[in-house]
Amino acid sequence: MPATPTLRFDQRVAIVTGAGGGLGRAHALLLASRGAAVVVNDLGGSVDGAGGSDAAASQVVREIEAAGGRAIANFENIASAEGAARLAGAALAAFGRIDILINNAGILRDKTLHKMDTADFEAVVRVHLLGSAWCSRAVLPAMQQQQYGRIVMTTSAAGLYGNFGQSNYAAAKLGVVGLMNTLKLEGEKHGIRVNTVAPVALTRMTEGLPFARMLTEATPERVAAGVAWLVHESCEESGIVLAAGAGYYSAVRIVENLGVHAGDEAATPEFVAANWSRITDTAGARPFRDAGAALLGAFAQRQG
Repeated sequence: MPATPTLRFDQRVAIVTGAGGGLGRAHALLLASRGAAVVVNDLGGSVDGAGGSDAAASQVVREIEAAGGRAIANFENIASAEGAARLAGAALAAFGRIDILINNAGILRDKTLHKMDTADFEAVVRVHLLGSAWCSRAVLPAMQQQQYGRIVMTTSAAGLYGNFGQSNYAAAKLGVVGLMNTLKLEGEKHGIRVNTVAPVALTRMTEGLPFARMLTEATPERVAAGVAWLVHESCEESGIVLAAGAGYYSAVRIVENLGVHAGDEAATPEFVAANWSRITDTAGARPFRDAGAALLGAFAQRQG
């Protein structure tokens, strides 16, 4: 197999949210080491979103600059549309363009749904889902004008498959996949590619989980390698969910099986019950590009 050329980001400008530590820091350091100018955004709060400090983002900027790279620190709260707009404005003021956005910022407030405070549910959704939406909206005008852009969302196994006590987090994390699926269509004609990473890494957000001791090989840097590919100019993929952790990479897809069509029979609950094993059979499952294709697929299937 021929050697892959080194992937560089010279002349590119990247915004990484939640970049003061963990995954975001790894993304920022890797892109900067390969030539990108980086806006290191971090509010500096605790895992649950409380408090704030300039220290984390500033330290990452110092690391980048010490290695000969270019970066600025940013402390905007991306959970608000106004904060996201100011973040994009800071990137343009400092570097004149925005090529890459990595929506990485997040908080945790775990509790079973019936015990969860309304504020805790809304806060988590606001950071993960609305923050990703507001930051994406804020950078789109610059990306559209230059007819180029790369956006990465961050989902989780909790969002893709569920996890006890994380209804707020899981809802938000699957929400960003839906956001990606629409932005990939809206950005296509402007040269904007939108993908999602599903990371597994030992960070301050995962260190308290029961399986954390199994994550010794799951360093943030191993996730950042996959993200760097998704935001590179030579990656033309859009709408991919990339699972990445401990050196393992795989594509996660939402698929639909062939199903069963009632045809001329009455579409009754009894018809569904009688055909349940075929309805839930995943043989022949396939992904769809958009909602229209899924709708056509449903109508194209006829009962054999």
